[in-house]
Amino acid sequence: MNVSGRPLREIFNKNHISIDSSVDNVYVDKVLLNRQKHMLKIFLTSKELIWEKELEKLKKLFQDKFSYLKVELSIRYDIAEKPEKFMKKYWNNILFHIEKNIPSSKCWLEDLKYDFKKNTLIIYSSSQGTTYALKSNKIDLIIKEKVKKELNLNWDITIDDSKVKDNGDGFIEKKETEEKEMSVELLTSIGKENKTAIKDSPVPKEDYIFGKKIDEEAIKISELTTDANSVVISGEVFSLEFKDIKGNRKLATLNITDLSDSITAKVFLNEKQYDEFSVNIHNGSYVKVEGNLQYDNFMRCTVLMIKSLNLLGKKERMDTAKEKRVELHLHTQMSAMDGVTSFNKLCERAKKWGHKAIAITDHGVVQGFPEAMEAAKKYGIKVIYGVEGYLVNDKKPILTNCDKEKEYNEFVVFDIETTGLSPVNDMITEIGAVKIVNGQIVEEFNQLVNPERDIPENIVKLTGITNEMVKDMPTIDKVLPKFKEFIKDSILVAHNASFDVGFIREQFRRIGEVLENPVLDTLELSRNLLPQLKSHRLNIIAKYLNVSLENHHRAVDDAKATAEIFIKFLELLKSRGISDITKVNDIVLDKNDFKGESYHIIILVKNLVGLKNLYKLISESHLKYFYKRPRIPKSLLSAHREGLIIGSACEAGELYRAILRNKDANEINNIVEFYDYLEIQPIGNNMHLVREGLVEGEEELKNINRKIVELGEKFNKPVVATGDVHFLEPEDEIYRRILMHGQGFSDAEIQPPLYFKTTDEMLEEFEYLGKEKAEEVVVKNTNLIADMVEDILPIPEGTYPPVIEGAEEELRRITYNRAIEIYGEPLPKIVKDRLDKELNSIIKNGYAVMYIIAQKLVAKSLSDGYLVGSRGSVGSSFVATMSGITEVNPLVPHYVCPNCKYSEFIEDGSVGSGVDLPDKDCPKCNTRLNKDGHDIPFEVFLGFEGDKEPDIDLNFAGEYQPKAHKYTEELFGEGYVYRAGTIGTIAEKTAYGFVKKYFEDKGKNPHPAEIERLVNGLTGVKRTSGQHPGGVMIVPKNKEIYDFTPIQYPADDKTAGVITTHFDYHAISGRILKLDILGHDVPTIIRMLEDITGVDPRSIPLDDKETIKIFTSSEPLNIKDKDFQLNIGTLGIPEFGTRFVRQMLLDTKPTTFAELVRISGLSHGTDVWINNAQDLVRSGKAQLSEVISTRDDIMLFLIYAGLDKKRAFKIMERVRKGKGLTEEDIEYMQQFDLPAWYIDSCQKIKYMFPKAHAVAYVMMSFRIAYFKVHYPEAFYATYFTTKAEDFDAHLVTKGKQAVDDKVKELNSLGNDMTAKEKNLLTVLEVVQEMFARGYAFEKVDLYKSDSDKFLIGEKGIIPPLKCLEGVGETAARNIVRERERQKFISIEDLVNRTKISKTVVEALREHGCLNELPETNQISLFNI
Repeated sequence: MNVSGRPLREIFNKNHISIDSSVDNVYVDKVLLNRQKHMLKIFLTSKELIWEKELEKLKKLFQDKFSYLKVELSIRYDIAEKPEKFMKKYWNNILFHIEKNIPSSKCWLEDLKYDFKKNTLIIYSSSQGTTYALKSNKIDLIIKEKVKKELNLNWDITIDDSKVKDNGDGFIEKKETEEKEMSVELLTSIGKENKTAIKDSPVPKEDYIFGKKIDEEAIKISELTTDANSVVISGEVFSLEFKDIKGNRKLATLNITDLSDSITAKVFLNEKQYDEFSVNIHNGSYVKVEGNLQYDNFMRCTVLMIKSLNLLGKKERMDTAKEKRVELHLHTQMSAMDGVTSFNKLCERAKKWGHKAIAITDHGVVQGFPEAMEAAKKYGIKVIYGVEGYLVNDKKPILTNCDKEKEYNEFVVFDIETTGLSPVNDMITEIGAVKIVNGQIVEEFNQLVNPERDIPENIVKLTGITNEMVKDMPTIDKVLPKFKEFIKDSILVAHNASFDVGFIREQFRRIGEVLENPVLDTLELSRNLLPQLKSHRLNIIAKYLNVSLENHHRAVDDAKATAEIFIKFLELLKSRGISDITKVNDIVLDKNDFKGESYHIIILVKNLVGLKNLYKLISESHLKYFYKRPRIPKSLLSAHREGLIIGSACEAGELYRAILRNKDANEINNIVEFYDYLEIQPIGNNMHLVREGLVEGEEELKNINRKIVELGEKFNKPVVATGDVHFLEPEDEIYRRILMHGQGFSDAEIQPPLYFKTTDEMLEEFEYLGKEKAEEVVVKNTNLIADMVEDILPIPEGTYPPVIEGAEEELRRITYNRAIEIYGEPLPKIVKDRLDKELNSIIKNGYAVMYIIAQKLVAKSLSDGYLVGSRGSVGSSFVATMSGITEVNPLVPHYVCPNCKYSEFIEDGSVGSGVDLPDKDCPKCNTRLNKDGHDIPFEVFLGFEGDKEPDIDLNFAGEYQPKAHKYTEELFGEGYVYRAGTIGTIAEKTAYGFVKKYFEDKGKNPHPAEIERLVNGLTGVKRTSGQHPGGVMIVPKNKEIYDFTPIQYPADDKTAGVITTHFDYHAISGRILKLDILGHDVPTIIRMLEDITGVDPRSIPLDDKETIKIFTSSEPLNIKDKDFQLNIGTLGIPEFGTRFVRQMLLDTKPTTFAELVRISGLSHGTDVWINNAQDLVRSGKAQLSEVISTRDDIMLFLIYAGLDKKRAFKIMERVRKGKGLTEEDIEYMQQFDLPAWYIDSCQKIKYMFPKAHAVAYVMMSFRIAYFKVHYPEAFYATYFTTKAEDFDAHLVTKGKQAVDDKVKELNSLGNDMTAKEKNLLTVLEVVQEMFARGYAFEKVDLYKSDSDKFLIGEKGIIPPLKCLEGVGETAARNIVRERERQKFISIEDLVNRTKISKTVVEALREHGCLNELPETNQISLFNI
């Protein structure tokens, strides 16, 4: 009985069933009966919420009615109200559902509270025990699935224990009492159940036990020994898979880690054990395992064979503070080769801890913003978008601390040598100084100083000053008064003055003196006066200015050299009109130097204005100021500061460095004034400064932080405590350690604790500041900064296509005109309906402009003489065909008369391609009918609602691709077209290399499971940026690129010649238009063939009888060498020339164009041919024409079989994405008696090719095959031109035997062949075939050979010059250019004019190209 859509009340009344429940608004959607499983599924719909208890009553009623079946009842709500309106009523249903899944929840269910914000349902638990029960039973996932199923809404479900006040003891007592009561109730009810009742599926248990309870203590995995009999370990499962084995059993393989090491564990499970095991054990489960160790021959390592396994609760760090902190300095995997945790994981943890916000501040880039945006939506948490930039003080003064009203005539140029780099912890060993008055050196000061400590060996090597030399010298406190007398109030001059002055200032402080002299830095002066120098080190400048520097790194010599340099600088200043030294800073205004010292700086986005300014800063730093890293000049930051919050960053920040270098108070004050907030970090973060000798110990690090806090108080700047987070958990440091080791960092083993800390952990870090101040910097001020930030989206929502005025009308006009030109007027109904359907959908959804852009690009290429191949599913669109974007006609196979426009359409699916229709004359005018149409549904391209964004991919000839890109810029204007950027991350194979190298260098051999764990931890970390091979992003005229993304050079390569989006194109391709303008060999090949033969490729018949034969045999090639064995003739044909596809052709023996299309689809899919269709064809279960080859096949086959069109489309979408079929899909398909092999085939497929793509490929390949059959020399000349890099002309021109011998040699290498050898073998196989057909090569000729192309000569094909090994492309082109001017008179003349190397000459000589040329010009003159 058909009950679909009928009111439930009506069905009950008709069957005389009474019901107390209110079911007036409930309808039956569908009913499914599975006879094999004795199951009845009833699907209900309602426009109002129904109490869950009422639904249970309904289910019981149905169960009683159909007692011999298992009844499943599900309901779907169609409610127009917003969730906030019906949430209160639905909450009662959720509580009922929780009780159903956790029967023991009765005692605490009423204590649960909820909140609903932005599609997130937050469930507040009342105790730690409640939290455990909810999480261990995966209630969040169960509710999420329920909401999706019933309301078709994607809610995030969060279990929040931030309001928990007890430790859970009361809960546990209550739970035990409740469970005892339930146990008694359960025991009394045993035997009362119906014998036919079906056993419920197992539910997760928080104390799941497989085998027996394990009481023994676990030992570390790293301490396991193979001689141990039975062992017990505990750890976290990080990899789990089940494999079917004989006897209806499963083999479970688990990788477990306790962080000391990892191990693989295995267990065999029967059906019941598997059901329980799979429900309870997952990735992330914490388990205790008992078992035996044994060597696994298959895995080649020791494994643990499980006897017992107990599920344990994992202890997690939780933030239990009443008031939570906010992390403002955090790196993700987008901090290249440094951050190791995804932002999603960090954000999830922040949400779990109850933090209201979290920042993202990667090094120099904002490429993590798209992921952060998604995480913000997913977890309902504020994300503070920012960057840790590299600041350059491009306005750094040359002269500081001077009185502009005073006249200065005296300068003291000085230099010091020290025991190390710290002005506080190291000592001076020598002071050298030179006094300059009126531009003349008048006096010197030179004094070795006893540092009262040993001079480090590396310093001795650098300066030559030994302990022996200074042991009897005065100490610094005795020297300084004399030095002070020497300098008086003159201007102090030094090279990199901050270093020297920092030491002198500290030593003055120790004797109770203050250094107040003006200071001039010749390093900064040099950067302004000599910007052409790449380096401004003292020895480089001295050499440039011709100043003697004999004993570099001795104070007196360096001081003298600096003095001479300074005198020359004074002359340069005078030439620029500056004779008053107090005005020297005026030249800084013109300075554009960004290669000096850079400092870390935190830039946070306050609002959308700030976001755009940040994108501009990121773009400028990558495009204009990139030097080793993207730098941000201070002046640029000042110009774009609106809407940004600036923080002083870490120990590499400007403020921290100034304090470390003991800079004067005025300079430090100026630095502080620039920032909006100051930053301090845990002591452990900066312990490398102690190891490097820059600070004395932990106390000094604390004092620096105290100093920053004082400065904050003095200048009313908030001071915040941040973690400089690089990973999530303390143990995750191993991933960063391996990364840094692989990059050659010497201190990789000493990782600072850069993990994400809780509020209490951070408060403990800063307790030395006092409780109140610690709370201020950790909690109050971080929240203060977070509150200053608005909730923003880094990428705007919606789509922003470019605008071409009148695009809609133009598209309609072009397509209708072309359709009428082909099919006549009025258009046949099938043509008009398809055209109107597509145009209405395209125009309604705003996609007309995309079609017009593609149409213009293709038209431009065709007018320039290059065919364009279409990729992807664009050929599914008839509008694309009629507008000239693609050659593929997606209508059903049909005839059409080019004369009178008579047409005939085959609509029953009996013909796969119009190409395969028999030739036929027009019944009206006797003209030979054209054949076309490939039966491709439009829905594959734009979806069933026509709202799926079109992806128009176009294959241009490789040499034409740059012109196509240029034309796109002409269409839209400069500044609106950018190449699509990509982000290259560490792939699994690369990560494996890092891990293996790390352990090899350590002399360790870890378990394969531990290697897998570490590889997983490294995968996904950013390595570099790049560009899509042909993708361009188009910005609409009313927007800027900075509204969507910053921009940069690919891989930061200024010579790349293109600018890309900073974000990976996937992040913005749904917002702005992406066009794929790809370069491809095939259009290039066809253009070359056309040039050689004069044959228009579009005139080639795609049903040519001889051409189709080469896909099944070599007969059309007319092989003359009877010893040459060749089964198939497709060698060298794109898409059909590989060994894999040639074997497919032998297996399937295609005889039609449609079958070639199927083979193209099969060969490009994943698990479509291998282990799927191949087995079906070989076993005879299905013919080639029946198996699934392209995604469209599924939809068309199902529609022709009678399935609902939309349902067929949805099934196709699932299968093509590798998601397989749902149980409902299978049951639905079985109703139409589809063969079992077909359903099974759908389940195996991982990826599928669109039919339109396959048709486009085959059309191009068939044309090339046509030339191979009918114009063989043209084909081979063209083929070898495209493979010139792999062609060895010297070998090939030796003849058949030499080639045969080389092929045998290469084949004998088997899997040991290099990529280059494999490519050579491919080329040589085609050479063998060409020889067998009776064609030959001429030798390379100095005058006949082209530089790049193979030519057809009188006696054979002539290879180009560059195909001789040793003769490169440049040399070949130089030779051709010079020979066109005049002939070479000698080898000497050849070398002089072409500038070729000896290697090139020898290659030409060995091949005989120079036989006619004398060695030198003299011989030629003598001969005259």
